[in-house]
Amino acid sequence: MNAREIKRLAPPSTIGIVGGGQLGRMMAHEAKRMGYNVIVLDPKPNAPTGQVADEQITADFSDLAALRQLAARTDVLTYEFEHIDVELLSILENEGYTIYPSARTLRMIQNKFVQKNALKEAGIPVPNFYTVNSLEELTETFDKLGGKLVLKSCTGGYDGKGNAIIKHRDQLETAYQMLSGYELMAEEFVDYIKEVSIIVAKNHEKIVFYPVAENSHKDSILIHTIVPAGITEKVEEKIQEAAQKVIETINDYGIFCIEFFVDIEGNILVNEIAPRPHNSGHYSIEGCITSQFEQIIRVITGMPLGSTKLRSVCAMYNLLGSEDVDGAYCIDGVENILEMEDCHFHLYGKADTKPLKKIGHITALGETGDLALLKAREALYSIQVKPVEEERSNESTR
Repeated sequence: MNAREIKRLAPPSTIGIVGGGQLGRMMAHEAKRMGYNVIVLDPKPNAPTGQVADEQITADFSDLAALRQLAARTDVLTYEFEHIDVELLSILENEGYTIYPSARTLRMIQNKFVQKNALKEAGIPVPNFYTVNSLEELTETFDKLGGKLVLKSCTGGYDGKGNAIIKHRDQLETAYQMLSGYELMAEEFVDYIKEVSIIVAKNHEKIVFYPVAENSHKDSILIHTIVPAGITEKVEEKIQEAAQKVIETINDYGIFCIEFFVDIEGNILVNEIAPRPHNSGHYSIEGCITSQFEQIIRVITGMPLGSTKLRSVCAMYNLLGSEDVDGAYCIDGVENILEMEDCHFHLYGKADTKPLKKIGHITALGETGDLALLKAREALYSIQVKPVEEERSNESTR
């Protein structure tokens, strides 16, 4: 992509969002606050973003006619998730519609092997990785990588779906069969001490970095984030330098989240890139002068980038669906959070839940990361996800 000025769109221009989940919802909140109109496309009626946007086009993401309708009725397009047919976005771009980040960028990022290969060729540190086309190749790679690896589908995976950690030879066949049917890659199992991420914004004028966030996962699902990360200045400099190279390699406009592994010696490896706002950046709504969601609206409308300065040390906890609820739900005990100073509750408006489904998050500000995390955890434990039927039963007995 040649350097070019993004067309400045003053309110009330119209923004189109492909994808109606929680990221689109929070983007739409900011766009509406800034005076823009928003139209979203999502196959689920009354999607979380559709509840906030001016209008929702209810259609499948593979429906080219619906995508054309969205593009024709808006001034600029963006997307809130990666699993979109790149060829369809390319068709829209060839017809003169503007999309940030571009279809070219999405093509590179949505295939993990292509993404890792591009980073490796640019001299950016990544774990060792190999394509896998058979169980025999997987076994050979398992031995080559010292008896531990992560088997990944090259496309379509998220929140642990499409990944299998293999530490024993007798797991190879089961993991391979589980992911068969996908293009596969085997990646070195990294012995890291921290998982961190950085949100980066780029427009036609400059690049800005958010503070480095420290993330805790369980079964590849983000549980909580602390900002700033507990790393040395030297490691933070390494991360910013690598992130700069990543953005230069992508050479596009938008918001990007870059995930890193940090080992005990302070070495860093890029894990994955997301070409959109990211779960680990939710803290920025209350924690930074300009949230990642306001920032993407600034980028795609050609407005100046906002300050990424951290207002306060903070921690974010995801609110996940419980094992006890599958379907319609309600949240009991929200008043407990509302009584806590500088503790902020976000619910995404999803109609139903299931175990480990992301349905909201809590951000707490504090004097230290540990205190903020303690406050956020206390807030999380003060509420309960309940089936709607159970809550109605409780109401009838009061």
